[in-house]
Amino acid sequence: MEHHVIDYGEYMPHGMCLLWQPWLVLLWAGSDLLIFLSYTAIPVALFMVLRRRTEVPQPALVVLFAAFILLCGITHLFMIVTLWVPIYPFVGWLKLATGLVSIATAVMLFRLIPDIVRLPSPAALETVNRGLHEEIAAHKATLASLDLQVRERTADLERATTALAVQAREAVHRSSNLLSVVHTLAMQSAKGSRSLADFLDPFLGRVRALADATRSMGADGDARARLSAVVEAALAVPRATYGDRIAYSGPPIEIGQIAAQQLSLALHELATNTHKYGLGVSDGLRVSVTWSTAGEDFTLLWREQGGAAASPAAAAEQPVEGFGSTLLMSIVPATLRGKAERSFDADGMTYRLVAPLAAIRDRLSPDEEADLASRIIAASFSNE
Repeated sequence: MEHHVIDYGEYMPHGMCLLWQPWLVLLWAGSDLLIFLSYTAIPVALFMVLRRRTEVPQPALVVLFAAFILLCGITHLFMIVTLWVPIYPFVGWLKLATGLVSIATAVMLFRLIPDIVRLPSPAALETVNRGLHEEIAAHKATLASLDLQVRERTADLERATTALAVQAREAVHRSSNLLSVVHTLAMQSAKGSRSLADFLDPFLGRVRALADATRSMGADGDARARLSAVVEAALAVPRATYGDRIAYSGPPIEIGQIAAQQLSLALHELATNTHKYGLGVSDGLRVSVTWSTAGEDFTLLWREQGGAAASPAAAAEQPVEGFGSTLLMSIVPATLRGKAERSFDADGMTYRLVAPLAAIRDRLSPDEEADLASRIIAASFSNE
């Protein structure tokens, strides 16, 4: 049996079947040669694809196809040899191997039919790819919009932080200024006071006037206030006590921080004096507070009319040389770069403050504002 498996000496070359016709032998051998060359090139191409595209699905099927095609090509090569050498046993075993590989390829191919059918077509892949590109473009647009929003929010945050820092510096600056004024008020109010009560009542009243002026200032960084709000805050307690016996009126004017402080102190001193010597002792006395502008000048007018307390005799009882009088006649007008006068006549008492409108409206620079009021107050008493 083993002798017949590999022995081919008893067989005739296949060329004899072709009667050794040259054209027929050439046709037979040439056709098989072309098939062999093609079947050899195809597996080489498939293996190159597998080597370069590792993500090819089912690479085992590609290997089986390559092996099947290569075996078919070798079979045709051996068929050329059999034209002259009858190696039919070897060709038979080669065909058996080719058949086994073909069966395995066919079985695997049938098993993979559902997966192959599910593979998307080029048109479907193009549609999906186009959708992905559109989605990527939309995401890029969204990211660009978000980036723009982030930059805008960052810029807003930087502006808010800058404004907050400025307001914080302003708050520290104003607090320092107020503390300087309060310190000087305390020192000057203490002069001539014979008891704690003599010191505390006027001092605390002046501090409250400063606090009312501060509350009247705007909440923005420009630190401005309506004059009507400052007057209303300064006269809130007297008006609650005496009602419509105290009236005020004037055009709307925005004033700066220093002007608000000084006018509040002046109105407090005038209200304190009229409580002691005017409204508090005469039911017929009335007070009017008016302000006006003419050209570049600002005028504040305090007018007390009616009642016995308005006479010169009653006015003689008022302390005109105390710290309150100094505030009214020297400190406040000097701070506002203006002048003040107070007069008593048969109709009553009149206090008139005239100052440049620019000094009332404008803010001072930080260097000018820092200790202006306290320096003026201290200077007013430097020669006492």
